[in-house]
Amino acid sequence: MKCPYCSALDTKVINSRPSEDGVAIRRRRECLQCGRRLTTYERAQLEPLMVIKRSGRKEAFSPDKLLKGLQLATEKRPITLEVLRTFAYGFEDEVGLLEITSSEIGRRAMAFLKPLDEVAYIRFASVYQEFDSLERFIEEIRGLKDKEGG
Repeated sequence: MKCPYCSALDTKVINSRPSEDGVAIRRRRECLQCGRRLTTYERAQLEPLMVIKRSGRKEAFSPDKLLKGLQLATEKRPITLEVLRTFAYGFEDEVGLLEITSSEIGRRAMAFLKPLDEVAYIRFASVYQEFDSLERFIEEIRGLKDKEGG
């Protein structure tokens, strides 16, 4: 496996174990060149989940892309990377479909973030729903407050 830090082609597996849900193997690896460690997940993939973009174009679902968006939304928030990884890498199995729209992925990610952290939810929503004004932010925050009863 190629090291994401230094691009060396050799890494060694230090530890392997089943993931929490048992559908993947979690592997801790170490780069033989730079010595940095990383985690990889190996799982069976029969047919990839296809994402239908707004333009109508289709592409294979990427849990890494979803994870990156979640990480941006939760930066400096009290949510562990492991919680985000579990959602992103379990998403395809949870959905159980062959195709899904990008807007549905965004909707599900927002539903995942909302009970965890309202700030992360607003951050994600602002990008996903393309907030274009301060009023749109205020409207979404008021919606959160109204649902809480406060």
